[in-house]
Amino acid sequence: MLGKLARQHDPNVLVGFDHADDAGVYQISPDQALVQTVDFFTPIVDDPYVFGEIAATNALSDVYAMGGRPLTSLALVCFPDKADLEILERILAGGLSKMVEAGCTVIGGHSIRDDETKFGYAVTGLVHPKKILANGGSKPGDALILTKPLGTGVISTAIKSGKAEPGWIDAAVNSMTTLNKDPAEVIVKNNYRVNAMTDVTGFGLIGHAREMALASNVALRFFSKDIPALPGALECIRAGHIPGGLKANREFAECVVGYEAPIDTELKSLLFDPQTAGGLLISIARDDSAEFLLELSKLRIPARHIGDVTESQKPLIRIY
Repeated sequence: MLGKLARQHDPNVLVGFDHADDAGVYQISPDQALVQTVDFFTPIVDDPYVFGEIAATNALSDVYAMGGRPLTSLALVCFPDKADLEILERILAGGLSKMVEAGCTVIGGHSIRDDETKFGYAVTGLVHPKKILANGGSKPGDALILTKPLGTGVISTAIKSGKAEPGWIDAAVNSMTTLNKDPAEVIVKNNYRVNAMTDVTGFGLIGHAREMALASNVALRFFSKDIPALPGALECIRAGHIPGGLKANREFAECVVGYEAPIDTELKSLLFDPQTAGGLLISIARDDSAEFLLELSKLRIPARHIGDVTESQKPLIRIY
C-alpha cells in the first residue's frame, strides 16, 4: 500500500521501502544514521512473559539485520479492557528482559483497549552510513548462510491447537527468544565481507530470499539437505498444522521457485513457513564463509551454509 502513495524525496533517506528492506535508514551526520523499525503481533505462546520476550526479540531483529546497534524502543500495547493487568505486566517484563540483553533502552510507549492482545515495539538503532547491510548487494559466488532453523510458524500453529509436544515447544521458544545480536556483532567486529543480509520472518525463507535476489539482480540456489528444521517442524506439517501465512507465502512466491531435484512435500512447505524472530540470511563472500561459520559455532549459533548466489537467471530461486 505504501508503494501507491506519493514518494517523498529526502536525500537523507538511505534505505526506504523501495526494496522491501528490513528497516528504514536515515542519515543524521556524516558517520551516523538511524535505523528504524516497528513490529507487533498477537500471542503465539501461552506464557505472557515468554510472549513478551519473543515480541522484543522479533522487533530488535530488523535492526541487527541492517548491521545496526539498537538504542531505544517504544512499546506498543493492545489489551482487553477487562483482562487481568498482571498478564500485561508479565508481557512487559518479558519484553524488557530482552531489551536489557540487547542494551536497548525502553523510553516509553502507547496503549489502546482492544478485544485481542497485541504487543511489540518500535525500535531505533544506529549504523554507519557506509556499513549498512541491506537486502540488496549479493554477488555471484557468495555463500548463503542461515543462522536459525525453520519451523516456528507451523509449531506455533500446533501450539494453538494443543498438539505440540513439549520438546518441540521448548526448541521453538529457545529459537524465538535468541537475539540475532551475536552474529550481527561478529560481522561488524571482524569486517567479514557480507554483501547483503536480511532476517527471515513473516514471508518465510523463500519470500525473503526472493526480495534479496530481486534487490541484488542475482539468482539463488538452495540445497535442500542443508536447510535446517526445528524439532517437530516437519511432523507439524505432516499433521496439517499449516498457518494461513504459509499458504499465502506459497501462493505469492512459489512462482519464482524451480525444484531441480525430488524434494519432500513437507520440506517444500517449510520453505514458505512464516517465521517469528527468525534467523539471519547472510550473503557472504565465499572465502570468508568457513571462518565465519567457525566463529559462529564457537558461540553456539546453529548457522548453516544452505546455498549460493549465482548470476541472474530463471527461475530466480532453484532448490536442489
